[in-house]
Order: sequence, then structure tokens, then C-alpha cells
Amino acid sequence: MEYRTPHRILQGVPASDGAGVKLTRIIGSPMLEQIDPFLLLDEFKSENRDDYIAGFPPHPHRGFETITYMKQGSFKHQDSVGYEGLLGPGSVQWMTAGRGIIHSEMPAMQDGLLWGFQLWLNLPARLKMIPPHYQDIQAESIPRLENDDYAIVLIAGEFNGTRGAGKSHFPLTYFDVTIKPGGSVEIPSSPNDTACAYVYTGNVAFGSSQSEQPVPAQRFTVLHPGECVRAASDQGGGFLLISAAPINEPIARYGPFVMNTVEELEQAFHDYQNGVLHVI
Repeated sequence: MEYRTPHRILQGVPASDGAGVKLTRIIGSPMLEQIDPFLLLDEFKSENRDDYIAGFPPHPHRGFETITYMKQGSFKHQDSVGYEGLLGPGSVQWMTAGRGIIHSEMPAMQDGLLWGFQLWLNLPARLKMIPPHYQDIQAESIPRLENDDYAIVLIAGEFNGTRGAGKSHFPLTYFDVTIKPGGSVEIPSSPNDTACAYVYTGNVAFGSSQSEQPVPAQRFTVLHPGECVRAASDQGGGFLLISAAPINEPIARYGPFVMNTVEELEQAFHDYQNGVLHVI
């Protein structure tokens, strides 16, 4: 068995997005611009309402998917064609922007802890212009597997015969993993997939029991190729595991649009400015 070990260990950078929401940018920073097929990963976490209350007013997207996972707090989202939904603790909004949508994400709370993650997942050229759609996945519909060593929330992908709640256009693993003190877990991995982990609390070691490499909290690791992700923790810890096969296509990216060529990117701006980007 070839166990995946940390290749790079990085720290996210403070950033601001939307109307001034303070967050930590993990993928999409100068430290790690992107790692195919993942374009961006943000963590937003604050008990200070001033850090999040202005939210993310209406803005466009084209050519990729956003997966928003809430740990605490709530967001209300709506789009330019009248769709609305509520993201509460433990829930997921999976938005396929496809050929284009304009939407907003605004806090549905006035104070308290707001904590969550947003992942941008690229789409291959053949899917970039599909009609936009949503998956609003409530917390109670997301499988959770637990034993004495670990608990895993299966947002997407499969583990021990249980499939995650999210439906992806290509195989994707997105797990929220909690390692209990002294526990460990082994998660099978396609050897050539891009696999990464963000340790959001505690301290988690990756690799075989003979070659563990610790990753502290608020650190992101790109993992070496391998057949298995083994994670262990003496004191306990929590991390997000994301993995998928690289798309291996050129990327033309600017702001909220991710296409394959500069010409397609220019067309996205033209469509947005002329009010046709979000026509379903």
C-alpha cells in the first residue's frame, strides 16, 4: 500500500471578498493559485458580525461550480431568475454555474459565529456551457459515518460502501473528517488524483504509521500520489479532504469567470454586460 504523504504544507492568507467579508484564502492565493481541478478554497470564520454581515451581493459566475459547506451560522442565497434557498449548519449549497448565473449569498443572521467553506471546482470544456442548476443539500441528508476512531461527513464521494449526498459531474471526494484522540482512518484514493487536505482544527498526521508527517491547524497540504490517505491524531483534529482527477485543459480565468480561452472569457464579459449571461 502506497500511503499519501504531504508534498507541500501551506498557510492560507487573509483576504476580503463580496462586500467586505473577511476570510482566509487557501487555494487561489499567491501561495497556491490553483491545483487542477480546484480553483479556490476559502474559509470564513468569525463571531464579529462586521466581518460578514455585508455578505456577497449579486455577482455572476460562468464555467465552474461552487460548493459552499456551512459548519455554523446560516446564509440565504437567491439568483437572478428567482431561485432562493437557505444554508444552515451542516448544509451544502452546490451551484453549477455552467453557462452563467447571477446570484447572491447573504447572512441570515445578525450576530454569532459564522463558519464555513467555499470550494470552486472547475468544469471541463464539454460542461462549461451546460444550464446552471443547484443542489441544496440539508444537513440531515448528508451521510455521517462514525466509530471510536473517527467521524466522516460525506459531502461527495464514497467510503466503505456509503455514497455522499452531492452529485458531481465527475468523480470527486469531499469529506469532512474528524479524528478522535488517538484515532486514525484509512481512505482509499485513486493514485493519480489530485488530493489535498485542510486541517481546520487540532493536529493531523498523514502517511503510514512508520512515516507520519504532522500538519497543524490552519494549514493546507497537497498530498503526494498514492493509493490511500491515512490520517491519525494523538490529540484529535479535523480536516477537509478533497480529491479528483485533473482536467488537464487550459484555463482562462478572470474574477467570476473560468473558461478555456481568452476569447471565451471575453464572451462571458460581453454576455454579462448585455444581460444574457444568466438566461436559462
